[in-house]
Amino acid sequence: MAYIARIGPSILSSDLSCLGRECVRMMECGADYLHLDVMDGHFVPNITFGHPMVECLRKSIGQEPFFDMHMMVSRPEQWVKPMAAAGANQYTFHLEATTNPGNLIKEIKESGMKVGLAIKPGTTVEELAPWANQIDMALVMTVEPGFGGQKFMDDMMPKVSWLRSQFPSLDIEVDGGVGPDSIHKCAEAGANMIVSGSAVIGSDDPRSVISLLRTVVSEAIQKRSLDR
Repeated sequence: MAYIARIGPSILSSDLSCLGRECVRMMECGADYLHLDVMDGHFVPNITFGHPMVECLRKSIGQEPFFDMHMMVSRPEQWVKPMAAAGANQYTFHLEATTNPGNLIKEIKESGMKVGLAIKPGTTVEELAPWANQIDMALVMTVEPGFGGQKFMDDMMPKVSWLRSQFPSLDIEVDGGVGPDSIHKCAEAGANMIVSGSAVIGSDDPRSVISLLRTVVSEAIQKRSLDR
C-alpha cells in the first residue's frame, strides 16, 4: 500500500480578502496540500476564481504548497495549459464534464500535472473505474458540488470502499461536509486524501483539527494493512 494520509484544507472557506496569508496559515498548521475550488457558473451555479489567482498565489507563497485544483467547470480541456502555467500541481476534473476522459488525462500528464478524476454523488463509481489505472487520484464527492454548507452524505462511502478494494494503492479523496464528525466513516471506507473546509479553517485551532483528521486516517490505513 503506497498511499498515506493527507489533509487538504479547502481555501474557499477562508477569508478571500487575504487568501495568500490564509494559505500560509494552513500550511503552518500542518496541512499537507491546499484544495482550490474552481467554479465557472456553468458546471455548477457559483463562480469562484481562475488561473490568474492561482498564479498570484504561487508567486506569493512559493513553490512548496501542493495545489490540488478541483475543476468544477464545463470545459475542463480549456484550462489545462493555463493552470499548469499558473503553478497548479494536480488537475482534478469531473467525469461528467467531458466526453473524452482518456484524451484529457493524457493532456494533463503532458502538461506536467498530476491527474485527479472526480465524480458527483449521482455518478456511479463503476463509471470511473475504467480510468482508475491512468489517474493519480479519484475524488468521491460527499456533497453536490457548487453549494456550501451541505450535510455529509454517508451513502457515498460504499463508492470509496469499492474503489479501495479494487485499486488498493490509489489515492482516494473525499470532499464535502468532512470534519471530525464524519472522518471516521471516510477513513474506515478507505479514503486517504481529506478535503475539509469550514471544519478546519473556521476552527479556533486548525492545527488540532488537521492533526485529528490525519491521525484517524493514518490509524485506519495501519489497521487495513494489518488485516490483509
